[in-house]
Amino acid sequence: MMKKNLLKYAILVLGVLSLASCSTTRVLGEGEYRLQKNIIVVDDDSFKTSELSSYIKQQPSWSPMMYVYNWSFLGYDNAISRFFKKIGTAPVVFQPNLVDASVSSIERHLEYMGYYGSKVSATTEPKKKQMKVKYDVQLGKRYVIDSIRFRVPNRGDFAADFYADTANISVKVGDYLSQEALEAESERSAATMRTKGYYGFSKYYYTFLADTLTQGRNTLTMEVREYSRNESRSAAKPLKKSYLNDITIEYPKSIRFREDILRDLTTIKPGMQYNENDITTTYSRLSTLKNFSSVAIEMSQVDSNKVDCAIKLSSSPEQGFKVNLESSVNSTGLISISPQLNFYHKNIFGGGERLSLGFMGNFQFMPNSNTKANEFGVSAGLSFPRFLGLPYSHFSGINIPGTDIGVSYNYQDRPEYTRSLFSTSYAYSGRTHNGIIYKVYPIQMNIVKMLNIDFGFLMNMTKNPAIWYTFMDHFDAGVGGSFSWSSSNEAVPSTSYHYYRLSADLSGNAISLLNRWLPLDDMDEKTIFGVPYSQYVRGEFTAGRTFRFGYEDKQSIATRFLFGGGYAYGNSSTLPFEKQFYCGGANSMRGWQARSLGPGTYLMDDYFMIPSQTGDLKLEANLEYRFPIFWKIEGALFVDAGNIWSLYEENLNLKEIGRSIAMDWGPGVRVNLNFLVIRIDTGIKFRDPSREHMWIAPNEWLHKDGFTIHFGVGYPF
Repeated sequence: MMKKNLLKYAILVLGVLSLASCSTTRVLGEGEYRLQKNIIVVDDDSFKTSELSSYIKQQPSWSPMMYVYNWSFLGYDNAISRFFKKIGTAPVVFQPNLVDASVSSIERHLEYMGYYGSKVSATTEPKKKQMKVKYDVQLGKRYVIDSIRFRVPNRGDFAADFYADTANISVKVGDYLSQEALEAESERSAATMRTKGYYGFSKYYYTFLADTLTQGRNTLTMEVREYSRNESRSAAKPLKKSYLNDITIEYPKSIRFREDILRDLTTIKPGMQYNENDITTTYSRLSTLKNFSSVAIEMSQVDSNKVDCAIKLSSSPEQGFKVNLESSVNSTGLISISPQLNFYHKNIFGGGERLSLGFMGNFQFMPNSNTKANEFGVSAGLSFPRFLGLPYSHFSGINIPGTDIGVSYNYQDRPEYTRSLFSTSYAYSGRTHNGIIYKVYPIQMNIVKMLNIDFGFLMNMTKNPAIWYTFMDHFDAGVGGSFSWSSSNEAVPSTSYHYYRLSADLSGNAISLLNRWLPLDDMDEKTIFGVPYSQYVRGEFTAGRTFRFGYEDKQSIATRFLFGGGYAYGNSSTLPFEKQFYCGGANSMRGWQARSLGPGTYLMDDYFMIPSQTGDLKLEANLEYRFPIFWKIEGALFVDAGNIWSLYEENLNLKEIGRSIAMDWGPGVRVNLNFLVIRIDTGIKFRDPSREHMWIAPNEWLHKDGFTIHFGVGYPF
């Protein structure tokens, strides 16, 4: 009876709060309005109104937490009221005085864009304590540039260097005249001249004169002076090329770093003609070492044609630890916990070499039962900030390839078997000039040994050749690579962005050249070191895009598409288990735990007590809406769709793939600390292809095996 009363009371409280929050204007005072919307109407349909929206001085906002802020009126001036105000989002109160300021701001920007004499008027539309502001824009006159003239000092080499660049000028005859375009051209031209030796030269040495009064002629004169805009003519002096004089490198003595490597990384040497690109290249090279908290390059004029360069490096902690934890629990009670601990030393040999040691575990268990599985792993990696075998002088650009050597050992103890996996790799990694991050493996190798197999599991495997070949001992050696590109370099991007990732593996082909000399085992497979070698091709492609919108871009919609496939041939019948695809987990199909979905419409294999579903093909799409709640707390609503498939599944075709797509949805809560995101997601199945009735009704969502809770670090995609 008490539980029923508590339930009724909770429903009553929620009902009252819901009624209280049905408006976002209840907390406004007499005569106040919530700014609901700004509307911009331009008399030219081809003009993009988005060009002007940021020049409106007051922007509307909307957040679900406005309703929470509205609850504060229930408590008046007490602790409850203050609590709701603190966690909620206050409505933007319309300020009439900002309308005229916005009109002036828009008119100034239109003139900057080249619309001279534009007129902007504003009207307000109040309705039920909410205000819409409409800005009507009449675009002014635009002038087409008929001809361009140059006035350039004739002393020294400047005139010849300037005219050699006029073919690249961004302002052309036939373009519309605008201060915006002229400002951009002066910045471009000044930057070019700084690459030709003119240290300290800037856009402030440029002036422009436009003749728009002469009938039928709009002549633009571009003039370069020997003094800047904020100086008088008496300050004029010849524009001369500069040359590098002394180059010093300063860093705390506590940093045990070999200076000869720093000198090799710099692309500037005493006596060289000053070139701003060389300074930028040196800065980027030193920054990519990641051994210093900051890199500063200070230039100082020594005399009329010499500059000194001081490179100043700040210390950064050389050693540290990183901890990561992912966990999940589904409605059947199966718990999965995956901790990781990594130690790193960023300067192990005094030349920017990075040593990393990793320790991982994965523990799956079901309380009050014997169902459990344990996995332990240790890894070591050594990264060199150079291409081993070639000196720095072979690379002239910003990016120098690095060399990565890695080795790891993994031990798996499951109810069905115990096995070990030894891996090693050698790779070159870096970034291209257009931002593609790559890692190419000339050699990568895995050795898998089955240490113990449960007799019942062994009998089941012999009935299914695909399962048998997946888990047998094998030697895997080949080449591979991964490539990725993103429009944002931030760890947690704050603006809209998109990215692409591609990885590929090719294994066993080099070993197959030795087939005539390799012995056969009982399964008629060629062996090396007494173990069959794997032969396959595998690839995976991911594309993602995140759109940010709303007030201060606080809301976003994130999307991801993933496709992967692998094919075994030659000496192999199936892909190795560790190279197969799976679905589920904190970053995949969140309605399922890792490896518990698919392949296709199959039920989970009864071979395994712990989920271990894998396949040769994977297809997945994700959609997630993210929004702020309060402080650093964010909310999310997501939908996932996808599955894995086996190439050995009968009647596998496009129709079967479409029919066997699984789907889930769910809410999530995240703590965004800017440098780190901690999240909890609850994935709820609503289409399970392994069921007779695939679509799951809402009244079954929270039943047994209907949902999974995931804890993770970072956004899922």
